[in-house]
Formats: sequence, structure tokens, C-alpha cells
Amino acid sequence: MKQIDSVAKFDSLSELNKVLGLPKPLHPLVSMVNYADMTTPFDEQPRAFLLNFYKISYKLNLQGKIGYGQNYYDFNEGRMAFIAPNQILARGEMDRDLSGYTLLFHPDLILNYPLASKIRNYSFFLYTANEALYLSDKEKQIVFQIFDNIREELNGSIDDSTQDVLVSQIELLLNYSNRFYKRQFITRKAVNNDLLTKMESILNAYFKQKETTNSGLPTVEFIAEKLNVSPRYLSDMLRSLTGQNTQQHIHNKLIEVAKEYLVVSELSVSEIAFQLGFEHSQSFSKLFKKRTNMTPLAFKQSFN
Repeated sequence: MKQIDSVAKFDSLSELNKVLGLPKPLHPLVSMVNYADMTTPFDEQPRAFLLNFYKISYKLNLQGKIGYGQNYYDFNEGRMAFIAPNQILARGEMDRDLSGYTLLFHPDLILNYPLASKIRNYSFFLYTANEALYLSDKEKQIVFQIFDNIREELNGSIDDSTQDVLVSQIELLLNYSNRFYKRQFITRKAVNNDLLTKMESILNAYFKQKETTNSGLPTVEFIAEKLNVSPRYLSDMLRSLTGQNTQQHIHNKLIEVAKEYLVVSELSVSEIAFQLGFEHSQSFSKLFKKRTNMTPLAFKQSFN
């Protein structure tokens, strides 16, 4: 374990288990644990962790309603979370009850498998903790069965097929989780529509108050922060509703405002580009033509 400021960095599963008072992993690159079995007192554990491996967990015993973005849901039986290597985990008092499944695996486990490159496509590894995956009872049974398969494999004798089996089970778990995340976007469609409405209001206010002149075009990160969700979650949610990501929605609003300027104002194309937050009018003209098949000047002239 290395100490980086107030963050404890762990490069191996053995290091983490030792600090938490858990048994030594049965395999050097993959471990299945229940944090409820920790023997290190809660107050003696690091307050923040930086893990050099993947962490997939299902936490039990969550009580009451659960915050998810700016909303609350009645999924009070547990949640699934996905952490990629080198993401900082900070825990609070609510984390005292850590019972549940936790799968840890080092990137070296999958290094020589197609999953090593494919794993980057699972966007939920980039989501923040309040955008966890909430499972139905049927989904939970599927996930728990895969966890049990991994535990059984770890408890058996290690042979030439052990790594192949472990990697295939992990990939199966990720594929099911990806399916369940897509389901979550559908089952929360009403709430996500509310997020879409709020995003439109944020964009309308941004352009109406002419924030573009001082701060430039609104960024995906700016919109996500205003909505209290991660940028990746926001784009995935928008794709599920509209087929377009956040950047495309920002550009849609930009073109809408640009058309209004071009039709009703006496400003030149260069002046409009500056008003909209572009440093160079050529960049504005290129984007406008790409989205409308017309140059800004041609569009303006068509109304004169």
C-alpha cells in the first residue's frame, strides 16, 4: 500500500485484503469477498482508496429510498456499482454496513483476452456512485449465480483452464450488466425525460443570458454538473431517449439560436459567431453548414 496525500493506493489484491483484515486471495489476480467479514475496525481503515484493479460489487441492506442523480427511487434492496482501476473511492458513515458481494480483478487477468480491449466499451465503469445499477429480483438471481460460479471456481484447484473460466464468467457478468443498464434507462424513462426537460431549460437560459460571449459554448461537463449526473451517464441517457448524445443536443440548440440571429439581427456572420462563443467564424460556419447543408451567409440571404 502507498499513501498519496490522504488516499491509500493499492496495487495488488493481497495488499488490500491485508489492510482490511480479510483472508489472503485464493488467486493473485482475482478475488471474491464479503466486506462484512473485515476484521480491521471501521475507524482504522483508510478514508479513501485508489485501486489498481477493477471492482464490481453488489451492496445489501440499503435502507429507505435511494438517491440517484437528483431523484429518489424505491429500490431499497441493494445496488450494483462498477469501479475501474485508478478511480478514487471515498467512503462515509453510510458505508459502515458493507455486506454483499464484491468481485475484484486485476487488469493483468484479462490482458491476453479480447475482454482487455472490450472492457473500455462498458460505459458504466465511468459512472459515479449515485448512478449505480439497481436490479430487479430476476436480474439479481442472474448476477448472484455468476458470482457463485466465480466463487466456486476460485475455491477449486487452479489448473490450465482456471483463468479462461474466470475471464468468461466476468465477461458474462459485464454483458448482463450492460443489458440491465439499458433496461434501467427504459424503466426510468419518465425521470430521464425530466432530465431532458431540465437540460433544455439550462441551455435556453445559457444562450438567453448570452453566457457564450463570456464563457464560450456550454460543455458537456457543464451540463452534466448542473444536472448532478456524470457526463457519460448523461450522454447514454440521451441516446436512449433521442438517439443523440449531449454534444449533439448542445449543437442543436446552437444552430437554433444561430438561425434566429441570422434571420432577425443585422449582425454579420463573424459577429454572430463571436456572440455564440466561437473564437473563429470559420469554425461556426463549418458547423452550421454541416448541420444545415447551407452556409450561414446563404441561410441569411435566403430570408432577405
